[in-house]
Amino acid sequence: MSERWRYGWFVNYMPTAWKTPWATSDPATWLDGTFYVEMARMLESAGVDFVMLEDSVTVPDTFGGSMDLELMYTTRSPKNDPVPLASAIAAATESLGIVITMSTTLYPPYILARLVSSLDHLSRGRIGWNVVTSAEDRAVQNFGMDQIFDHDHRYERAHEFIDLVRQLWSSWDPDALVMDRERGYYVDHTKVHRIDFEGKWFRSRGPLNTLPMPQGQPVIAQAGGSPAGRGLAAAEADVIVSAPKGRASMKAYRDDIRQRMEELGRDPDSCKVLYMITPVVGETMADARSKHERMYSDPDAIMRKLALMSSAQTDFSRFDLDAPLPQFDEERGGQSIVEELRKLGPEKTLRELLTGSSQSESLTLVGTPESIVDEMEEAMEEVGGDGFLFFAGGGGLITRHYLTEVLDGLMPELTRRGLARTTYPHQHFRDNLLLP
Repeated sequence: MSERWRYGWFVNYMPTAWKTPWATSDPATWLDGTFYVEMARMLESAGVDFVMLEDSVTVPDTFGGSMDLELMYTTRSPKNDPVPLASAIAAATESLGIVITMSTTLYPPYILARLVSSLDHLSRGRIGWNVVTSAEDRAVQNFGMDQIFDHDHRYERAHEFIDLVRQLWSSWDPDALVMDRERGYYVDHTKVHRIDFEGKWFRSRGPLNTLPMPQGQPVIAQAGGSPAGRGLAAAEADVIVSAPKGRASMKAYRDDIRQRMEELGRDPDSCKVLYMITPVVGETMADARSKHERMYSDPDAIMRKLALMSSAQTDFSRFDLDAPLPQFDEERGGQSIVEELRKLGPEKTLRELLTGSSQSESLTLVGTPESIVDEMEEAMEEVGGDGFLFFAGGGGLITRHYLTEVLDGLMPELTRRGLARTTYPHQHFRDNLLLP
């Protein structure tokens, strides 16, 4: 029997599918976190390893130079901060990992290190950090900058940023807490250290003023697609989420990451590579194909994808939906999005590229639970890899209906084949993710 795979679910803390027949009776429950806390409980019951909470801090206006499309289709806004939601999920669950997206371009290192440490305590050792560098001018303009750093510059800064926060997390020895009643010492001061970090972009005296984290260090997640992104992922990540299209690209991606890790002196097996998927599950093949057709041909889904891709600073309103995508220079943000889009076929129209499948999928999985798991097994046998990251594709907005189809339809079949967990044997997220 194969070793079980790892599973995450990528989610945006923003409106759910409020216009669909499967909307909740009160779609505004996303605001107070009720929907997402209930979702987290469902993920834990199904044996999913972690929930990944996405984040962005802008109301994009790239598409056509207006915020109109964005606020109609809600790709990036409105959205709430995932850090407080992580606390709510931690209080409502016992074993589910909770990965929070936080930007090395927008957060000060000390503040990020302290937040992550505090959340690891609140969750009893179940926090992960999804490292992003941000990609939009509009985002950094909210923080007093004029434009985003160049792509490779952002990743160079991210390496230094991670080095600094790791040193802050290590500025207390694991046994610094003594609570010595006889001598009256709560903490042994000889086991708390300044770091006096002096880098190219960052400085920090240290130490951090939180106790050592239950996990020691949080799980580090990354989604590097570009060469610079892959370099950061290979150097720092415990789990990598990726969306190369098709088995050949999936295998090439994983092989590249593992080679980079070996060159850096890291054990390639110490990092899990997951592929993004949006399985469309039906009781019959015909039922699943019909759902898939509706999911990706829906006009709202097409417009949401255009708005989402435009938020990475390329204005897709310039292009005819019914003509092939012309050649143009990638701008500072979202290089991998444009590159992956081109790979789908230079002769295809933009509409065909957007309706064939989601840009976030590595595999197009459409069928019954049994047929989908068959295909997943065949792909992983060929590709290698360690698991999958679920994502609500098509329109991109989550419903309880879709959750139920995957968690009550697909996950039990994965469990029956020994490819999904039945228990969380370890206390901490890191151990459940990385250990057998």
